Amino acid sequence: MINVIIIALRNLFRNTRRTLLTSSLISFGVILVVVFGGLAISFKSQMVGVLTNTAMGDLQIHKKGYVESIDNLPLNLTLTGSELASVETVLNNNPEIESYSPRIKFGAMISNYAQTSNIRLNAVYPEKENRTLPGFVKRIKGNIPDPDRFVKPGEILIPENLMNGLSLKAGDDIVLVATNKEGSVNAITLRIAAETEAIFGPSGKDGSIHIDDAITLLRMDQLEVVEIAIHLQQFDNLNAVSSSLKTTLGSNQSPFEVHTWEQLSPFASITRIVDLLIIVVKFILMTIVLVSILNIMTMSVYERISEIGTIAAMGTPPRKILTLFLVEGFAMGLLSTIVGIVIGLGALWIMNMTKINFTFGTMDVSLAPSIPVSEIIWVAVTVMFVSLFAGFQPSYKASKMEPVDALGHV
Repeated sequence: MINVIIIALRNLFRNTRRTLLTSSLISFGVILVVVFGGLAISFKSQMVGVLTNTAMGDLQIHKKGYVESIDNLPLNLTLTGSELASVETVLNNNPEIESYSPRIKFGAMISNYAQTSNIRLNAVYPEKENRTLPGFVKRIKGNIPDPDRFVKPGEILIPENLMNGLSLKAGDDIVLVATNKEGSVNAITLRIAAETEAIFGPSGKDGSIHIDDAITLLRMDQLEVVEIAIHLQQFDNLNAVSSSLKTTLGSNQSPFEVHTWEQLSPFASITRIVDLLIIVVKFILMTIVLVSILNIMTMSVYERISEIGTIAAMGTPPRKILTLFLVEGFAMGLLSTIVGIVIGLGALWIMNMTKINFTFGTMDVSLAPSIPVSEIIWVAVTVMFVSLFAGFQPSYKASKMEPVDALGHV
């Protein structure tokens, strides 16, 4: 077998120019997959990280039927104190869950005594919210001495677009007017603690207040929360934890429903597009390898018909002739893959050193491209498999040639 490998490698470089051109094409395809895959995976993880760590959490639990009416921010589909306690018991007993944050979400009117606008409010316990959304405090402009107290009772955080639209500044007093689930209207005065970056663009009007102020504003006799945001120990376990919680809390008889961030955010479609683009690039790679190996092996067999006839006449079995040509195609795929992976990883390393910073919507994104080892293994195995597949037909044809016909070929 070692002799077969040596002969196959020697045959590859009998036509050095053609071999190098074909290898370069295959290597380019591998580089394309490695570099694009690294950039795409980094972009996707950054987008998901911004959404889950600063706004949504990894999972959310609501009262059944709430998500269908989520645009209206209904207050009649809330978790009562006893329901909240039962959910908290389940969450506290799940080792995969790092933290969770009960919230009251509702719409209100905000006024600076001269102008009025609408606002969406998240009423939270700041210490729980900070642990569940570890990136949220970074969106707050200004110095926050204690992240666990980013908003206190009597204070409000307002998105920058509303701050600019209503000509507000930190320290100003505003009035919030809201209607509770019974239809009663109430108002409270709050002081602006700081402004926050709006990650959802100019239309984002999400402010934050302390949950105690929401209870007062909505005239709640007891705490009722609209949703529970959840942060996992390991984000990769999202689907497993979601399935477990749905089994425990989301049965047909249960009043709860569990959703992942993908089921709640329109940005999930962007991640699916990124996944589709990665698949397209991988398909292009396979096509490049298939056509390249098939072409060079077909030409190699055609040019060496007389040689094939000679070694067949000397008693070389068809199986060994088949192996010889298969090894040639496999060796070309292997060498090209190694070169492509090394250059691709080198390009990603350079990008990591220089950093790629850009703005996506209103989100500042800093890409640090990297590619999982599993993707590298997938690329290598795919190229090897396609190399063998592409080289099989010409190799099989060579092994089936009759010595007399091959020796008489001109």
